[in-house]
Amino acid sequence: MVGGKVRQPIISVLGHVDHGKTMLLDTIRGTAVAAREPGQITQWIGASEVPISAIQKVCGELVRSLGIKLAIPGLLFIDTPGHEAFTNLRRRGGALADLAALVVDVNEGFMPQTLESLTILKSYRTPFMLVANKIDLLPGWRPTPNACFLDSFAKQRAEVRHALDDRVYGLVGKLHELGFEAERFDRVSDFRRQVCIVPTSAKTGEGIPEVLAVLAGVAQRFLERELTIEVSGPARGTVLEVKEEVGLGTTIDVIMYDGTLAKGDTFVAGGLDKVITSKVRGLLQPKPLDEIRDPQDRFRPVERVFAAAGVRVIAPNLDGVVAGAPLWAIRDWSEIEKFRQELQQEMERVRIRADINGVVLKADALGSLEALEGQLRERGVAIRKADIGDVSRRDVIEASTVAKSDPLLAAVLAFNVKVLPDAQQEAELQGVPIIQDNIIYKLMETYENWSKQKREEVRAKRLEGFIRPGKFALKIGFVFRRSHPAIVGVDVLGGIIKPKYPIMRKDGRRVGIIHELQREKKTVPEAKLGDELAVSIDGAIVDRHIREGDVLYVDIPRDHVMALKTELRDLLSGDELAVMDEIIAIKQKEDPTYGVM
Repeated sequence: MVGGKVRQPIISVLGHVDHGKTMLLDTIRGTAVAAREPGQITQWIGASEVPISAIQKVCGELVRSLGIKLAIPGLLFIDTPGHEAFTNLRRRGGALADLAALVVDVNEGFMPQTLESLTILKSYRTPFMLVANKIDLLPGWRPTPNACFLDSFAKQRAEVRHALDDRVYGLVGKLHELGFEAERFDRVSDFRRQVCIVPTSAKTGEGIPEVLAVLAGVAQRFLERELTIEVSGPARGTVLEVKEEVGLGTTIDVIMYDGTLAKGDTFVAGGLDKVITSKVRGLLQPKPLDEIRDPQDRFRPVERVFAAAGVRVIAPNLDGVVAGAPLWAIRDWSEIEKFRQELQQEMERVRIRADINGVVLKADALGSLEALEGQLRERGVAIRKADIGDVSRRDVIEASTVAKSDPLLAAVLAFNVKVLPDAQQEAELQGVPIIQDNIIYKLMETYENWSKQKREEVRAKRLEGFIRPGKFALKIGFVFRRSHPAIVGVDVLGGIIKPKYPIMRKDGRRVGIIHELQREKKTVPEAKLGDELAVSIDGAIVDRHIREGDVLYVDIPRDHVMALKTELRDLLSGDELAVMDEIIAIKQKEDPTYGVM
């Protein structure tokens, strides 16, 4: 194409916490970001450019041996905490990342966040490779720092090689279960259909040449059309982060995937309440192999930036710009209103306001909001409101209105945002749970656990309104009063009995209603299997309606028995279910339709 240029592929690194994502990039970059982070768990989002010269230096021979002639200018890595930034780096029609490297601890295998990352990669149809990290922790592994994996693997003892092969094939099997064909990279026959697995040690550098070679090779071979851009066209990008800079005010970190952004360019960006129009005052770019969020050297000012690149934009009126929102440069002023409308529609597509029973969802950025909406929809959970920003009192009130009609949805889910003090007070007052987390799968897991517990509470409360199965025998020699009401000693043989429960004999004839239960001269609310106590029965006369030694049953109304047999069945104990079967058999002698759906 005229003016076409091949850009760097944008690569996202995903994986479970502690599986080595940051250290993998740290080894590639040669910086010390990972070592400076608390607990070595990635906490900040960054972008790092690895130029083609560095790739040639690390794995030139390997690339040549694979028959690949590299024409890409380098690789642009997005350092992602889990997959949240991957979802924030979005554009219309899918993910911003061209490729992904999914990091898995080869000794631990797939973990919840690995599976969630795979779900998101699948939904965005993003090609990925699997980095089987921490091979240096295999018992007996002898490291060769910075070596190609195949060279280092050849030097290991037979039992160590077998152990690694077993673990790799465990990953192959798991991927197969999830619908992916996979194989160790040197055994792959079709790079389009099979996921490459590269055994690696981010700590020793073993396998890093193959990681770079596979990423560069796959990008070169299969993404040529996606990587060809109109170099002279207006910039298209996604806002990675909005931050306050001393002396500069509000700045935005942007990942550009198309076109050119220059000083003086006018652009539109997605805002919380409106589309924001501004003009580029300055552009700052990190040096190659440096960290956009954590540079060891100062940023260098530049006049213009070509995609793909990570760039910090200095411009006025950036308050309200949202992370994950699109940024489009405008060259033709006559089209600015059209672009503003398109961008507004794109923002509103993700933000939800609906007058339905559903959860309230708040997130820190557009991409994470979109990802959470997808996860909730997959689980069949309705959404009343989904928006960006801290949890407000209004959000809690929205959730509390749902509680009246569907208590299982009366919750606020807060991803990586704060809860304002008046919102916390309102939540405590209304009894609305605010479920907070900064990891998507944990937020979903906590909500599901709360929902399950709440469902049981609701069903248990509903059960309180039903007459439940019960069975008791009148003890011989324990008649304390014959009538008005009859008071007798009983043994509870199964189920549960309570005051106001109607009772019947084995022939199905109703004989009265339980008035009161007493144990050791104290009134009790209920009695269960194994209890011995005194029962007073309104309407029954001893030796006319009931006799010592009789076995009596709770006379369950027809509509109650149907509910107990179906939606409330699993709330009943085993002895209650057995007694209910006896009661149904007794009642069906007079009415064959009793207890039948």
